[in-house]
Amino acid sequence: RPLHAKAEQHLMCEEHEDERINIYCLRCEAPTCSLCKVFGAHKDCEVAPLPAVYQRQKVGAPGALGGRGYPHSHPHSYPLCSQSELSDGIAMLVAGNDRIQAIITQMEEICHTIEENGRRQKQHVGLRFDALYGILEERKKELLQSIAAEQEAKLQRVRGLIRQYGDHLEASSKLVESAIQAMEEPQMAVYLQHSKELLKKITDMSKASMSSRPEPGYENMDHFSINVDYVAEMLRTIEFQTGA
Repeated sequence: RPLHAKAEQHLMCEEHEDERINIYCLRCEAPTCSLCKVFGAHKDCEVAPLPAVYQRQKVGAPGALGGRGYPHSHPHSYPLCSQSELSDGIAMLVAGNDRIQAIITQMEEICHTIEENGRRQKQHVGLRFDALYGILEERKKELLQSIAAEQEAKLQRVRGLIRQYGDHLEASSKLVESAIQAMEEPQMAVYLQHSKELLKKITDMSKASMSSRPEPGYENMDHFSINVDYVAEMLRTIEFQTGA
């Protein structure tokens, strides 16, 4: 049954309000009280002292549940997380966050390079067309729009990836904070109730795929290059030189 706090230092049983939560039901995987074991919902279950379960899971002490009445093996073998597992999960998330931050920085540099290359190519094209006037003016506008369209498309893709990685980084950082707070939980029963769910969240976060990124050379804009040594009759068919 749900537990409630009667005093600052102890959780009390809701079914037996004067009884402290002092044992752990191995079948139901939940803290409970002695009266629940003797008369209540857990009378047919196998139990262990709460401190022993807490010690085994948070400190990782071997054989913490050994001894009379509490065998080392059980059909339901305490599938909760230890402090070392939680610490390893935190370390894994922190390392992943560092990698994500490095990727974000790299993609921000790609954005800068795309903008610089686009600016340089637009200036180059503009200078060439400025010398031709009249008939070149209309074609110049079309080619500049092509550069701007591809530049914007590339920037939108990279910025979208930055937002995606940033959202993942923010969620992962919040999960790290929650895990650290859980490790500092002084009440054994509260720790046991929340650590299993927290470790699952850490595992799911660590498995999230963050492999999308621009392919090598994605920032290159050099294909927007022209040669203006055409005769006037060919001006209206000018296209960007491929492979230049």
